[in-house]
Amino acid sequence: MNKYKVLGIAVITVAAAIVTTSCNDKRSTGWEYAPNMYEHLAFDPDQKNPNFKDGKTAQLPPAGTTPVGFTRFDYPSTTEGYTLASVEVKNILAYTSTNIEQGKKLYITFCSPCHGATGQGDGTVTTHGFPAPPSYSKGQSSRGGAMKDLTDGKIYHTITYGLNAMGSYASQLSPEERWKVTMYVHHLQTL
Repeated sequence: MNKYKVLGIAVITVAAAIVTTSCNDKRSTGWEYAPNMYEHLAFDPDQKNPNFKDGKTAQLPPAGTTPVGFTRFDYPSTTEGYTLASVEVKNILAYTSTNIEQGKKLYITFCSPCHGATGQGDGTVTTHGFPAPPSYSKGQSSRGGAMKDLTDGKIYHTITYGLNAMGSYASQLSPEERWKVTMYVHHLQTL
């Protein structure tokens, strides 16, 4: 048999097989490359999961673990936690002009609407009927003592958990940013 005849028959056979197999199912998209991208095997967090005793996919982390990138602050949101933080917690960042300048920018963005640009408690919210927070340099803390004597721990604890009408800023400011704001508040205490 002629080699061109064999090659021609093979090409016609392959072409006929492709045409007959591709025309059967109009809903078929053909071959799927990486089918796991379309039909994933993993469970979604809100799905039931038979692999766990409680049947939930989203499991609580083991007790005492810390997520990657998370900084633990082990002082409770209580008066006792505030007092303990006052004594034990010290700023972890170096007092540099760069850190203080970054703290100023963060303070102006997040704190000045209530505390005012100079920390005197004259922010714009006071014009809308909200009570004025105490001045950092002249006021008295609601937990006792002068505002100018607030320690790193007290300021950081207050930014983290909030106090009185002030809410928590833990979700808006990272731990490092809270330390920078703490530095800048110390600067405002001297004004």
